[in-house]
Amino acid sequence: MQGPNEKFSHLSRLASINEMMNSSDVRLLRHMLNNLSPGDIADQIESAPPKARRVLWDLVDRELEGEVIGELSEELRGEILSEMESHEVASLTEGLDPDDIADILQQLPDQVIPEVLQAMSSQDRLRAERVLTYNEDTAGGLMNTDTITVRPDLTIDVVLRYLRRHEEIPDITDNIFVVNREDTFLGTLPLTKLLTASPNITVREMMVTDAQAITADMPDSQVALLFEKNDWVSAPVVGADHKLLGRITIDDVVDVIIEDAAHSLLGLAGLSDEEETFASVKRTAPRRAVWLGMNLITAILASSVINIFEATIEKVVALAILMPIVASMGGVAGSQTLTVVIRGMALGQISKNNMRWLLSKEFAVGALNGMLWALVMGGVAALWFNDPIIAFIIAAAMAINLISAAVAGTLLPVFLKKCRIDPALAGSVALTTVTDVVGFLSFLGLATLFYS
Repeated sequence: MQGPNEKFSHLSRLASINEMMNSSDVRLLRHMLNNLSPGDIADQIESAPPKARRVLWDLVDRELEGEVIGELSEELRGEILSEMESHEVASLTEGLDPDDIADILQQLPDQVIPEVLQAMSSQDRLRAERVLTYNEDTAGGLMNTDTITVRPDLTIDVVLRYLRRHEEIPDITDNIFVVNREDTFLGTLPLTKLLTASPNITVREMMVTDAQAITADMPDSQVALLFEKNDWVSAPVVGADHKLLGRITIDDVVDVIIEDAAHSLLGLAGLSDEEETFASVKRTAPRRAVWLGMNLITAILASSVINIFEATIEKVVALAILMPIVASMGGVAGSQTLTVVIRGMALGQISKNNMRWLLSKEFAVGALNGMLWALVMGGVAALWFNDPIIAFIIAAAMAINLISAAVAGTLLPVFLKKCRIDPALAGSVALTTVTDVVGFLSFLGLATLFYS
């Protein structure tokens, strides 16, 4: 999380850059922009309106372009790459990690990727092709093939001399991976042990043999959970034959966590995680229109339920006043449960073994809160309208809706996931439909029974 000073610094830089753009002082703007870190440059570009983004990107120095584009959002990255020639993209990827190169290539049309690969150096092409064979949402798609490996029969002295031959070692290296002649993963040699060990002992004597390796087809969300549970800085990635393929580092895992968090947050509002603050009207409006249309359909369904009881509402005007309260309380209660369940699913905490217990727990919570607020609202309605019948009706309807909201909030994400529908994206719309329909049916249905 950014501190107050960091936020102020960011806003100051943004204001200064906007000032420079308005003054048309290109030389100073270029100097100011390229003195920032790649992450900050990307942040400045994303914080600018669409027309200004292109101007800022054109001012980025050539040697920084690859790192900057890797920090941009997928949509904006794809937009910039679509305007570049194949040789320009190939030049941009020079010096980048294979996983970052793969991320860039995946933003290109399928027919363009072979052209870009052909324009790369043979080493970069080989590494990128290896990563591209895996889905971007798996460990294989996250991994970096730039690893340091040693044999178990080598002495520590030989390993140290081998390392000194390198001009530099890969970033975020905390372990050296131990493999046999067939590249089968055997264990890890932590740098902390390497630096303190006697030069004459072998790697086999110092290596960690129970180090956990990640399979290449493991979903990236599970990878993030493993890193969080084990406090890893990096982890080896192996294939089905247990041969070492590469490694995943904490910086890539942080990106996954941020993406998942953004997906869940925006999904609750029915928005795609590709949604950008400064995206153009042309892109934003259609995306939001889809879910607004879905919501309109559910709203019409709820209204049709109300229409069934039109005669009852005409007879007792108080019902029209109290209806929104029942639906609103059910919606809030359901959203609370829905959010908890979706979070549990994302963390891998919910399974068949504990689903029944979770359902009974949420049912109990819904029942207790339902009775509590039913009594409160019943009392308010009795004093408000001086009618004990309407007080009983709204109390009963509220209790029913809060219980059904808790049950729906628990079961809906599981059902949607089985149907291969994203719960984070569709859950809130489906839940609103359930709570509105149940709330209106119970409230107006009971009113019809008592007032007919």
